[in-house]
Amino acid sequence: MGAPRLTGQVARRVGQVVAERLTEEPVVALQGPRSVGKSTVLADLARSLGVEVLDLDSPRMREVVQRDPDAYTSGGTPVCIDEYQHVPEILDAIKAELNRDLRPGRYILTGSTRYDALPLAAQSLTGRLHRLPVLPLSQGEIDGVHENLLEVLLTAPHAVATKAPSTTSKDEYIERVVAGGMPIALQRTSTASRERWFDDYVQLVLDRDLREVANVRQREQLPTLMRRLASQTAQVLNVAQAGEGLGINRTTTSGYVRHLEDVFLIRRLEAWGRTLRARVAGTPKVHVIDSGIAARLLRLRPDKLTRRDPASLTEFGHLLETFAVGELIKQGSWLDDVSGYGHWRTHDGDEVDLVIEGGDGSVVAFEVKTAGRVPGSDMRSLTRLRDIVGEAFVAGVALYTGERSYQFDDRLWVLPLDRLWTPIS
Repeated sequence: MGAPRLTGQVARRVGQVVAERLTEEPVVALQGPRSVGKSTVLADLARSLGVEVLDLDSPRMREVVQRDPDAYTSGGTPVCIDEYQHVPEILDAIKAELNRDLRPGRYILTGSTRYDALPLAAQSLTGRLHRLPVLPLSQGEIDGVHENLLEVLLTAPHAVATKAPSTTSKDEYIERVVAGGMPIALQRTSTASRERWFDDYVQLVLDRDLREVANVRQREQLPTLMRRLASQTAQVLNVAQAGEGLGINRTTTSGYVRHLEDVFLIRRLEAWGRTLRARVAGTPKVHVIDSGIAARLLRLRPDKLTRRDPASLTEFGHLLETFAVGELIKQGSWLDDVSGYGHWRTHDGDEVDLVIEGGDGSVVAFEVKTAGRVPGSDMRSLTRLRDIVGEAFVAGVALYTGERSYQFDDRLWVLPLDRLWTPIS
């Protein structure tokens, strides 16, 4: 089996979430990486509501709106604005409208840069704008199924072990990880074509989108910095190492790393702890936003990752963790009751790859394993976290490339990785 391919438009789970949030929020902003389908989601919503989309990705439309943004913020409800970051002044016009009429469902915006990174944006709609992430396609969206692992773990965790054995091979996992979830890349018919698209994509974001959030003086260093961050994916962020030899100091490198987050090329996963002090004291991990982009930046193809040498196993382990963490965060973005994500790491060697906290304080934790079996020693960190958190710990899961689903201990489970996209009834 080769990498999954798309042959038509994919139904996005976030579309239903937007429709629900519009009943309560005056402004809903869809934000996420370029080319993940935000414009398509917006167009579908606009069509169903009988309104037009104001496309600020068009230079001509952008120029017209910049001259008189007020004229374009008082149309039919909701007003749908695509790539609003090109004309951030439009946020002031929206604010003026909301001062007169704060009804829910007035505006739907999309943006390929983080709202709080834009000039003029920090104060414009504070308290009136609800942000929803639109991320690369999930594996369930690619396969056309309604995956629900995280939801089940938060509500009825014992249901997770009722499925038949997995039939997904390790080679199939590798193909999915290297393909990633970017829609256009998944439409490509060859590895070379997909790799060209990834190269062009990263360069476009660095050249175009980054200009809208920062004046980067040493722009020529960004591709190298991005590749070095990709080499750290699923690892503790080491800013000094990433900037070494680039002729930029640590403070500047830290700023550039933040800018790469602002345009959704990387994700910072903060340290998790029960106290504010524990959260602040820990060092974040870094993940490339899409495992396909990470694989291309690292020049990793499936044929290289299928080798059984130690270097390939290490590289696959990091990519697999980035892949799994991304899939779980996508599932969390569709749920109402998820309050945060992090990783857990202790000074004496315990580490949990992803901790997800519910709004009620409940905790679900995940470890990602490349092996086809999980010995008891590999469950030590999840066991220790469960014992520290206590009753609020509802489930700990080791995801692995083996076949069986089983309960290891109280509230601890071992599940095949493909349970991430296999619906659980």
